[in-house]
Amino acid sequence: MKLWQKNKDALKEVSQFTVGNDREMDLYLSRFDVLGSLAHIQMLESVGLLAKDELTILSKELKVIHSEIEKGNFSIEEGVEDIHSQIELLLTRKLGEAGKKIHSGRSRNDQVLVDIKLFLRSEIQILTGEIKSLFELLLAKSEEHKDKLLPGYTHLQLAMPSSFGLWFGAYAESLADDLITLQSAYRITNKNPLGSAAGYGSSFPLNRRMTTNLLGFEDLNYNVVYAQMGRGKTERIVAQAISNVAATLSKLAIDACLFLNQNFAFISFPDELTTGSSIMPHKKNPDVFELIRAKCNSLQSLPNEIALLTANLPSGYHRDFQLLKEMIFPAFKTIADCLQMTGLMLSNIKIKENILEDEKYKFLFSVEEVNKLVLAGVPFRDAYKKVGNDIEEGKFTYSTKINHTHEGSIGNLCNNQIKESFEQTLSAFQFNKMEDSLKSLLK
Repeated sequence: MKLWQKNKDALKEVSQFTVGNDREMDLYLSRFDVLGSLAHIQMLESVGLLAKDELTILSKELKVIHSEIEKGNFSIEEGVEDIHSQIELLLTRKLGEAGKKIHSGRSRNDQVLVDIKLFLRSEIQILTGEIKSLFELLLAKSEEHKDKLLPGYTHLQLAMPSSFGLWFGAYAESLADDLITLQSAYRITNKNPLGSAAGYGSSFPLNRRMTTNLLGFEDLNYNVVYAQMGRGKTERIVAQAISNVAATLSKLAIDACLFLNQNFAFISFPDELTTGSSIMPHKKNPDVFELIRAKCNSLQSLPNEIALLTANLPSGYHRDFQLLKEMIFPAFKTIADCLQMTGLMLSNIKIKENILEDEKYKFLFSVEEVNKLVLAGVPFRDAYKKVGNDIEEGKFTYSTKINHTHEGSIGNLCNNQIKESFEQTLSAFQFNKMEDSLKSLLK
């Protein structure tokens, strides 16, 4: 069954090629297609395109379908082109002519647009929860290990003293910034395209504000041409937000791989969180972090893939957009898995004590010694030269005691301020409005 089918079907090879993996991808949208239809038919009844009794029976049957989807008892039948066709087919089988009326005033173009927006919105909410969990863990670890010093590197050469408080806190603050970009992506996603039809509106007196409120959107995509132009753009913006989170996790993962290496040996994990070798009995490999790194590096290519797929397309709908689903939909599970596994690993991390007591790290304290001379009144350039000469002549002496007090330094992590920034962004999502609206639709 195809919503566009007339008297002659397309060649079998054409149908197979054009449908591709769309039926599989459409299962991600099944619940949201029902929600969009529930809102659409309420609006149709309000403008006289459905009778009240038709609205009642259609709403009841759509809620039955939604329940079956939630139970995992839903599939797209063989020969049915997509999710929209499947749901309309189920309604028509059960309700006859009333089922054929739900498509009035919309096109598959705006139907899939609203489905995707609802899906992306839901997945962003789930992703936000995963980010919050890891953020809180990183801040807790930062506080727990704030007094444990760690070598800091530039150019992968010993540079200055750092701390595990700084290391964990840096990734917490990185996630706080990543959440800002995700919130921006959510704001763009949280606009209603329903009613734009094929991209040029409708001669029916549609009430687009009504469906906006029923679906819990913050606002409309007002211009119907732009509503269609937003396909690809919305996915690219969301993908960029995902890639930002992925970049944070990837950098953390390579740090962990280095720190676990025996030449560093700053951290360790229980045996059950690492893997072994088939021939080397001593191996404890950081496979989890290596796969997080690989998956997250792959996710960072996603915005570019989407940009290239949609590049140079004129306004209006194009079948190219269908392939966007295969790119963006699975990405949410990948990033969620990586966040969860990062959390699992860091929950069980063991930190080596007194790392900087080892004399091989003594030159980390050269800047500390320069600064001590400056504080005693020696001009900086003279102090720098003296300590440099002492190092060259083998006369360098140092203390491992440090006193960093400015904002964001070893002795003043500002974790409370980082937490406040994160929570301020988190509160801006206002997921409760979306949740309340969708619950009301399903009553």
